[in-house]
Amino acid sequence: MTTLSQRALNRALLERQHLLRRRNASAAVEIEHLVAMQAQVPNSPYVGLWSRIEGFQPDHLSDLISKRRAVRLGILRNTLHLMTARDCLALRPLFQPLLERTLRSSPFGRNLVGLDADALIAEAIRVMQAKPRTLTQLGAALHQRWPDRDATSLAYAIRHLVPLIQLPPRGLWGKSAQATWTTAELWLGRPLDAKPSVERLIPRYLSSFGPATIADFSAWSGLTGLRTVVEKLRPRLRTFRDDRGRELFDVLDGPLPDPETPAPPRFLPEFDNLVLGHQDRTRVIAVEHRYVIFNGTFLVDGFIAGIWTIKRLQNAATLTVSSFKPLRKADRVGLADEGERLLTFAAADAASRDLRFDVAPPGSGS
Repeated sequence: MTTLSQRALNRALLERQHLLRRRNASAAVEIEHLVAMQAQVPNSPYVGLWSRIEGFQPDHLSDLISKRRAVRLGILRNTLHLMTARDCLALRPLFQPLLERTLRSSPFGRNLVGLDADALIAEAIRVMQAKPRTLTQLGAALHQRWPDRDATSLAYAIRHLVPLIQLPPRGLWGKSAQATWTTAELWLGRPLDAKPSVERLIPRYLSSFGPATIADFSAWSGLTGLRTVVEKLRPRLRTFRDDRGRELFDVLDGPLPDPETPAPPRFLPEFDNLVLGHQDRTRVIAVEHRYVIFNGTFLVDGFIAGIWTIKRLQNAATLTVSSFKPLRKADRVGLADEGERLLTFAAADAASRDLRFDVAPPGSGS
């Protein structure tokens, strides 16, 4: 069985994430290729798509969300993600057991022991049929029916028990609004898939994140108990080993670039897919820097090398690039060029734009 080095895995991941070269594709096609994009920070998917798609503009994604072709919902690892409407309907049911298990182990679930879940769900859907609600509004409405129960717990129970969509204008580029929710079926006007398939999801994951271990897929998705499913798929997959001897699975046609393939500088948003797609993230980020994913990060030679921020002051925008260690002159030049393009994209309305290099603040790599 072929052993793949850390650098070989790095280049395979960058190629499949379209970070070695931008691709010519629509935002919807790229979102489905990635399966879902982390979206706790509303603007993060925009920067993630800009780094992957040639000529991407914010309205390409805003239009998808406004026209109900893309949605933001809690799904992978019970965190907020952006995905196409089609994938939402097909994949959200796969994660229902995970969400219910998360609820039971939470303080919200413990506050609702003994409550009739079916009655709670029916009442919540009735309330949201009248109009979309914030979680606070939803909790207050449900509290009227169950005054002896905590309103916040009632709302968060529905967040786990019912497929909810976070509605625009939240999530639109340049817009801001309270997080308002309704059900996926009400928003999209179609039912969820009655027979979701994890057997179809695993190859899609490998096409974007492979080669990978079963533990990697589980860490990315939050799903467990997958060994039997992967063994069933084994005849349709190829296998490798990593430097530590772990078995890696991959789709048959997954690209494996030369490990010495040059990797251009790239700017990534907070919680980008690239750094959250595996249990072992060392193929792209050093262990000592594992917590910087809460920031925007950037790649040098294919690995996370620091963090970035854009600050707005009146009509000026400044991009600060803070590296973990001194950068080579060629890397600074490449980052400066890519940074100028990022500023043009993210701060197009600024009268003046500036870029400066800095050292990452103490503790950012711990």
